[in-house]
Amino acid sequence: MLFAVAGLRPQNILLVFLASLENLKFRYEIVLQPSLYVLLSEKDKKLYVGYTENLKLRFEARQKERITSTKDRRPFQLIYSEVCLDRKDAMHREKYLKTSYGKAFLRSRLKSYFTGCKNS
Repeated sequence: MLFAVAGLRPQNILLVFLASLENLKFRYEIVLQPSLYVLLSEKDKKLYVGYTENLKLRFEARQKERITSTKDRRPFQLIYSEVCLDRKDAMHREKYLKTSYGKAFLRSRLKSYFTGCKNS
């Protein structure tokens, strides 16, 4: 009866629960894998695309002025990330997202983030 009230069938409840467990595991492992990321500068509203082996540490370093190339554009929001197979894959993906086709992909993928933002 509880499932009828919630509008879900019993088999769907189990799938949602299993998916949640998998997401928790995935989120834990994602930090130490080669990743591509897109940051939005809150200061100039432009994007920064990069890749890293450790997304959490790299984002923290960018926020705390440890990386001089972007220190004048702080603070940042992490608006997109992808886990890559290896460093080479991440480098190729970064290069693609910096092209006009890649920027168009990001605009369509992240439409809600681009309201009033310039694209770098």
